Amino acid sequence: MEPEDSKPGTHDWTGALGEGPGRLRLRLRAPNGFFGPVTLFSLDQGAAPIPGQAETSASGQVTIKFPALRAMFVGRVEGQQLIGKWFQRSQIPLTLTKGEAGLAPPPVAILDQDRLIALRTAAGSPALAAAAQRPGRSALLMADGLRAAGEAAAVTTQDRWHIGSITKSMTATLAARLIEAGRLSWDDTIAGVLGATVPEIHAAYRPLTLCHLLSHRSGLDANLPMLALQSFRAAKDSMPTQRRAYTAQALKAQPKGPPESTFLYSNSGFVVAGAMLEAKTGQPWETLLRQALFEPLGMVGAGFGPPGRAEALEEPLGHSKALFGERRHAHRIGREVTDNPEVLGPAGTVHARLADMLAYLAAHRDRPALLGPASWDRLHTPPFGGDYALGWTRNGAGQLWHNGSNTLWYAEAMIDSGAQAGVAFAAANDGHLEKAQPAVAAALSGILAR
Repeated sequence: MEPEDSKPGTHDWTGALGEGPGRLRLRLRAPNGFFGPVTLFSLDQGAAPIPGQAETSASGQVTIKFPALRAMFVGRVEGQQLIGKWFQRSQIPLTLTKGEAGLAPPPVAILDQDRLIALRTAAGSPALAAAAQRPGRSALLMADGLRAAGEAAAVTTQDRWHIGSITKSMTATLAARLIEAGRLSWDDTIAGVLGATVPEIHAAYRPLTLCHLLSHRSGLDANLPMLALQSFRAAKDSMPTQRRAYTAQALKAQPKGPPESTFLYSNSGFVVAGAMLEAKTGQPWETLLRQALFEPLGMVGAGFGPPGRAEALEEPLGHSKALFGERRHAHRIGREVTDNPEVLGPAGTVHARLADMLAYLAAHRDRPALLGPASWDRLHTPPFGGDYALGWTRNGAGQLWHNGSNTLWYAEAMIDSGAQAGVAFAAANDGHLEKAQPAVAAALSGILAR
């Protein structure tokens, strides 16, 4: 029997996961309806068949599990649509339509201040901001809402926003800078760099390099177990010491799949990469990032952890959804959890102003002498197939995109392709991702379309 392909079929349902530049077109093949085996194709990620198992309850609820993705869809059929939610690290609304109609791109509404206000209000997010810049044109900076729900302080276009996992591309860019400076090599292995201080490295990880770690192709799990991860909140050691301890725990574990052929989004992989950079230079990742990126790019508002200071409302606060209803709860610095443990820095603890993000994104677009052409190419090219490069997702249109969240914020960044390539960034101080993600994605697309 020939392998199943992603071409249109009579038993297909189509739709898209997410919105805006990060939108992933999906085709679900269900030859027996929503009973038994089904096949999913992610058309913007190589369209390889992903097996799933569907079941429909007596009440009509459809549940489809995809073990290889550690993901699940739950919904109901309503006429010619399957309407529900996709669960994978977070939950995202997903509607699939019978046939090919679900693949049509939605219209993009141009973002102006009224549209920004409408998006934020509909989402219920405390604040929403967006920024974009095209070559030869002035930057567009927009913001609306409050720094903290229930407070009077309004956000401004000069405020700082937590960017979550968009930090990953910064860690990869830092690695490229250090490599060009001769302080390490793309061919340096985990064992070669860390073997002397991390003796218990699983044999499968020993020959892997930065490219495996920075493209989520190492087989490492997403994170340490929750209790182990949270133990770092109370740690008093230096960040390099903590990252070495985190790395020692991560590298002892059995891989979740074979390297290169397994894509598994892994914060741990970026922490290990950060530990390698620290071992080679003798400096904390935070210091290296300031020296290699923030300072030369003029990112004067960039820093680490939640923006602002304890007992002050000079920057936006991150928010979670209240236990009941849609109300948002502001997480105050010094009183409660406001970010992931600092040890996860290389995977996602940077905050920055809108202008800082445009400067960073424009560097990846314009490819200045900060790096040589070969290094820019390496950062933007998936090294082992698929669509994930080094800290960036690259779609079929050649756009580079990434999102990020520390569960209290949500942000997206995009670098367009073509002669008039724009760069854009949007963020909300809202961890209710089911509401914040569509609003941020729409703001990103809308401001880029201006």
